[in-house]
Amino acid sequence: MMIEPYYSSQNCDFTLYQGDSFEVLHNIKGSFDMVFADPPYFLSTGNGKVNVNGQYIKFDKGQWDRVRSRDEKDTFNRKWLEPCTKLLKPNGTIWICGTYHNIFSVEKCLDELGFKIINMVVWQKPDPPVTLSDKRFNFCAEYLIWTTRRSSKDYTFNQDALKAVNGGVYMQDVWKLSAASAWEKLQGKHPTQKPLRLLYRAILASTNKGDIILDPFTGSSTTGIAANLLGRNFVGIDSSNEFLNLSIKRREYIGEELHFLEMKQRMEEDPEQVMVLVNHARPELKAKMLETGICYVRIGDSKGSVLVTYGFERMQYVLLHTNGEDCHLFRLKSKGTFKIWSKETLEVFGFHPKHSPYYAVFHFDNTFEISFPKTPNLKNKINTYRARIRPLEDFFND
Repeated sequence: MMIEPYYSSQNCDFTLYQGDSFEVLHNIKGSFDMVFADPPYFLSTGNGKVNVNGQYIKFDKGQWDRVRSRDEKDTFNRKWLEPCTKLLKPNGTIWICGTYHNIFSVEKCLDELGFKIINMVVWQKPDPPVTLSDKRFNFCAEYLIWTTRRSSKDYTFNQDALKAVNGGVYMQDVWKLSAASAWEKLQGKHPTQKPLRLLYRAILASTNKGDIILDPFTGSSTTGIAANLLGRNFVGIDSSNEFLNLSIKRREYIGEELHFLEMKQRMEEDPEQVMVLVNHARPELKAKMLETGICYVRIGDSKGSVLVTYGFERMQYVLLHTNGEDCHLFRLKSKGTFKIWSKETLEVFGFHPKHSPYYAVFHFDNTFEISFPKTPNLKNKINTYRARIRPLEDFFND
């Protein structure tokens, strides 16, 4: 019996089904290039608590995540994996998230179904939550099994595309990525929401434009959002009206071109990429900045507004130039930070600012100028004279 979609985008590149995944998987048609699954980890005991700043807060995601026996885990995982493998194209691949609580059961079921592991990717979190127990190391990683049929020899692996987003070198199997950020939760939150950057890498690695991806536990459909931002098609399944509706909100948000481009740029950013503050200054002002190790930029206007763009927290260098020429590169003394100084404070250091009562001040090491082989075109009409943030690689890569 075929079932009707809960939602389908206008161009049918984003389709949602509501229901128990076990049942829906047997009642949808399709042939998928990739499956991405974030199944239950079986972490919740019903009475677990986490210590947050000295306060113990209940940690329980619900019945669906309850701790189970090994046999129960195997039965559960086999029940959803088997129909997924039948929907997968002969050379398609499957990605599955987990921790030690569920990942061994997943691997066992995959082996029994005739699949081999291509890679076990470690997702390292630089900002993990506090571990429940004070008798264990703090958990800071999850794992992604990437797998295909044992008979598959020409599954998709876009190595060159991965090198292009990894500074021109082979991408390793440890990915240091923060958890989902506020910009990914503008329409609402999901308790186990994965970061778009994680899905971006998996999808970029193992699919091509126009391919179709299935997520049997779609939640808020991070898989689908990443898929659409990359030009792939998506089918997701979930039993929750709340999270399906959240998925729709997220999809409709990127339906607007401006939001689409912004989200795509954010998703594709390398969270380890070092950034440079590029700042124009008149020759005499630049000379004073080089003498003092102080770079400042006007902030705000008559109303006092301030704009700090994303990537700022990764800023480690300052490049001073005049009209796009005569460039000087130095390392900042403090990564991704600045001080707010008044006009009068700058005057104490010999500057003569005239355009604002307050300025963002950046201290740099003026004792060591960094040479670089390449100066990108810094002339961009009026933007030539505005402070901008650019990747350090712009000044070193050919």
